Amino acid sequence: MKMRDTFLKPMHPEGRKFVAIFAAVTAVLFLVSSVLGWIGVGLTVWCYYFFRDPVRATPVRDGLIVSPADGVVSLIEKAVPPAELGMPDEALTRVSVFMSVFNCHVNRAPVAGRIAAIAYRPGKFFNASLDKASSDNERNSLCIEMADGRKIAVVQIAGLVARRIVCFSATGDTVKTGERFGLIRFGSRLDVYLPDDVHPMVSVGQTMISGETVLADLTSDEPPRSARAD
Repeated sequence: MKMRDTFLKPMHPEGRKFVAIFAAVTAVLFLVSSVLGWIGVGLTVWCYYFFRDPVRATPVRDGLIVSPADGVVSLIEKAVPPAELGMPDEALTRVSVFMSVFNCHVNRAPVAGRIAAIAYRPGKFFNASLDKASSDNERNSLCIEMADGRKIAVVQIAGLVARRIVCFSATGDTVKTGERFGLIRFGSRLDVYLPDDVHPMVSVGQTMISGETVLADLTSDEPPRSARAD
């Protein structure tokens, strides 16, 4: 890998108009004050960086569930998937990944399968790291049916700053593990509801890489993991 590739990442097309707006405002700010102009340059670079879409090396072994988002595991608990997906009203293990405004916000499919349902629900904009964000905030939920018939729910949740959830997929589409399916603009969270009796292989506070970090293994009988913070 070239040194240039370490710092310059591809930008997702969704970000082009935002970077253009930031750049245009920056040009106007330079007419007012050079100090304000350079602040605008910094914000434009940040906007570009926010919409980065780096290449990821997704593990391809059958049974692996990967993280759908960059960020930090903020919650692991039992919860019922969103009712609008039509899944059984039973509590499953939910792993929440919180994305700050500095994380890559392109979302990737945690497993391969067919998208059995997609449901959008408007809501509030609490801090996405809070537990009540899962039930109260604006969200877009997907149910992915795997080849063995088991289903996984993955939910895009808007946060305190986020005001736009984008989903590139449609009901009936087939996705591969790690394939891009959406993004959320400016800070948010992803929830993954694991199938019954599947334990997460991550811990609260762990840093996740979308499309790369193994969140769980459908073929493993390993008990839930614990972690030590150093």
